Amino acid sequence: MNDLTRWIDLEGAVNVRDLGGLATVDGGTTRFGRIYRSDNLQGLTERDVELLVGELKLRHVIDLRSTPEVSLEGPGPLTTVPEVSIHHLTLFAEGGRHTDVEADTIEADKVLPWQERADEDLAELRVTGFYYGYLRERPDSVLAALRTLANDDGAAIIHCAAGKDRTGVVSALALEIAGVTREAIVADYVATGDRLEGILARLRSSLTYRDDLDTRPADEHRPRPEYIEQFLRVLDDRFGGPMAWLTAHGWTEADSQAVRSRLRD
Repeated sequence: MNDLTRWIDLEGAVNVRDLGGLATVDGGTTRFGRIYRSDNLQGLTERDVELLVGELKLRHVIDLRSTPEVSLEGPGPLTTVPEVSIHHLTLFAEGGRHTDVEADTIEADKVLPWQERADEDLAELRVTGFYYGYLRERPDSVLAALRTLANDDGAAIIHCAAGKDRTGVVSALALEIAGVTREAIVADYVATGDRLEGILARLRSSLTYRDDLDTRPADEHRPRPEYIEQFLRVLDDRFGGPMAWLTAHGWTEADSQAVRSRLRD
């Protein structure tokens, strides 16, 4: 792992990074070696598994992919490792046939928590509404994922297909709970763009994802700061903030303390 960039270089995944080293509102930083985020872990090599499980002490995998994705891709290498627990917590609101890579097929008026916006906002709101749809459709999975990230018996990694949208939303919520600045949350979200070419190449090698990907130009898959900013703004405006949304769905102060103890000194 490169402490300067937070990236973890693996042979079988390209969008893997540590949620440590991010600035917090009280002037601190999040802790390294506790929570990681990633793209699909299906292609991990033996060397990758040894690094993750042996050196980085990975013990929990939170898989946000849909049931069809998991079924079509088959069991990944970590499913056979006894030290590792797999937590399949689908967020369900996929826009393509099997995945969430075709967000532009979602009808905005059916997924957005507001009624009227200017036409020029529609491209952004398709993605933002899609993100909000995860929370609307599967709050149980969102809370379960966050609680699993807080387990203290080893490191945890959260992933979906690209490690961009579903993973981006849950990671943003975890960082919000930990007191990370909004600026740092946005920076972590857009960092996936640094690896976008490799991510798309990996996904196009799989029949599960290829058709959805090829319906849109590559640059339309790029994570843009306004997407996650607008998503968080919606939670601020509609619910009083991400923490208020979580509380309304059963999140407790003990849950928050558990996440903070994982990511904070």
